[in-house]
Amino acid sequence: MNTNTDRRVAVVGLGAMGGAMAATLRQAGWNVTGFDPSEAARAAAAEAGIATTANIADLAGTPYAVLSLPAANVVEATVPQLLAPGTVAIVDTTTSEPATSRLMASLAEAQGAAFVDAPVSGGRDGAATGTLSAFVGATGAALAAAEPVLLALTGGKYSHIGGPGSGNVVKLLNNVLAAANLVSVGEALGVAKAYGIDPAKAAASISEASGGSKVSANMYPNWVLSGTHDSGFSLGLMARDAALAVEVAAQIGESPALLAAVAGQWQDALAALGPRADFTEIARTVAPAITPAGAPNAGAPASTAPNSTNGSTTAA
Repeated sequence: MNTNTDRRVAVVGLGAMGGAMAATLRQAGWNVTGFDPSEAARAAAAEAGIATTANIADLAGTPYAVLSLPAANVVEATVPQLLAPGTVAIVDTTTSEPATSRLMASLAEAQGAAFVDAPVSGGRDGAATGTLSAFVGATGAALAAAEPVLLALTGGKYSHIGGPGSGNVVKLLNNVLAAANLVSVGEALGVAKAYGIDPAKAAASISEASGGSKVSANMYPNWVLSGTHDSGFSLGLMARDAALAVEVAAQIGESPALLAAVAGQWQDALAALGPRADFTEIARTVAPAITPAGAPNAGAPASTAPNSTNGSTTAA
């Protein structure tokens, strides 16, 4: 049981997810200070009542830290800047890489602190309400040190998968399975549409049967068939996660053929729609007939990703 009573926490990365988690921690009674290299992200957090700093060095030695970053290399650059006397635990919610988490855990342990990989699922709503789920990779001691923060973010809805890096592996597998389901449900509803069947009715019926999933029950009705495509998670990040899941598998000699094929489809969608498109817009490339926007315009230039460490790191 963690007995540390210092409720100061740094949140690094104030994007859609990080900003919402910072607000949740503040509402739970934590003394929160946020950092993001983006002035706009800091301003948005400040409007929500979060204290911010433009200098990450100001956060060194804060007892607790939560990371919400776009990639493993940013995690590697950030953690050494936070570790200092006084650091108790760093909770990394980034969809990162297992090798990075193992390295950061060793670095933290050598300085008497804890590092846990705890990539999250639940989207903006879960982050804003403290009801995220987390895939946790950590030693038992590190988990105990980080538990107060994990409880505030998840309400206890986290799974201790195993040692450092294991949370990253399972989160990547979760995301690539969601990626595969987004493709397969889209293709199936496209077939239904071709038969003159209302895709919404087909999705509702399938969702009550053995082929149902969160994708068919929620994502397609709410974000695809409606044409809103406003999940808050980008196509660029999902394409990255799907590719990374296949890469992580290859590192241990596994060759998941179906998942590799799915990752390829997401790369095709990325080329057609650009990284800033919502991840549910994959339907526009696999089943354009069921989406109000239809197929992407092949002549339009793909948008480019913003240059910021301000990342949203979770899929539904």
